[in-house]
Amino acid sequence: MAKQTITVIKGDGIGPSIIDSALEILKAAGCDFDYEFVDAGLAALEKTGELLPQETIDTIAKNKITLKGPLTTPVGEGFTSINVTLRKQFGLYANVRPVKSFVGTKARYDDIDIITIRENTQGMYSGVGQVVSEDGNEAEAKSVITREGAEKIITFAYELAVREGRKKVTAVHKANILKSTSGLFLKVAREVAERYPQIESTEMIVDATCMKLVMTPEEFDVVVTTNLFGDILSDLCAGLVGGLGMAPGANIGEDAAIFEAVHGSAPDIAGKNLANPTSVILASIQMLEHLNMGDTAERIRSAVADVIKSGDRTTRDLGGSHGTTDFTQSVIDRL
Repeated sequence: MAKQTITVIKGDGIGPSIIDSALEILKAAGCDFDYEFVDAGLAALEKTGELLPQETIDTIAKNKITLKGPLTTPVGEGFTSINVTLRKQFGLYANVRPVKSFVGTKARYDDIDIITIRENTQGMYSGVGQVVSEDGNEAEAKSVITREGAEKIITFAYELAVREGRKKVTAVHKANILKSTSGLFLKVAREVAERYPQIESTEMIVDATCMKLVMTPEEFDVVVTTNLFGDILSDLCAGLVGGLGMAPGANIGEDAAIFEAVHGSAPDIAGKNLANPTSVILASIQMLEHLNMGDTAERIRSAVADVIKSGDRTTRDLGGSHGTTDFTQSVIDRL
């Protein structure tokens, strides 16, 4: 069997240090991958004048699996979000954001286990029809939902639920107001639900979902929703387990998958050996599961959980006083 080659984008700010941490841990766990390193974001802009060079796109297409750190898109007109560009370029229609409680984090709950499945290519983030009037007094954006797109993401959510032994899928919408777009999404959700009688199916309006996630998060298992709602809900869920530093993300399409830390590039602490690498370590665990390496994924997850629970060389956001390298070593010691 040929060795798996993985495209690695270290990213901006704290990206290089947390990606290095994840790669060291993968090596310690016995993963024998080849890596191809390419640039995107500010690092690429400085070298090539482009945020997303063609070489990077070609390498992602060739290797099909990518691990990436946080990227900075310069604020202002003329720069499209690199993440959005990647999702469109490779048809990465499913954004998978699991959150799980780790004992020892500064979180308000201790038994959270929720996966948010967010449609990644349509809705308010598709970038179509964004116009501002010449006098700057009126702005407009267009949301597009297709039956095909809705069916694809909702089916993905149910298939994941079946595969992972999950019990319940909640479709989140705003069909009471957005009768056209959210209405179509909800209609398709009901149709798909009928094909999976073994899974409990519920539907919930997005504002009520936000309230219930905070009050009774144990009611949720798998959540599936459109792009904008999914962006907001997945961050809310991250807040239940201690913040974005504990939340990984996967962007999955038919031919490619990108696994990433979901937090920003934190330029203020870049190069200071302070960053908590947990998010990107958990993203690499998602990557292993995607590659059917579940046993190795579980070994790393257990090691990370034990480090956080025991407070052994944890970073400041986890209540410790150590840096990225010490935390990484602590995980490796357990492997």
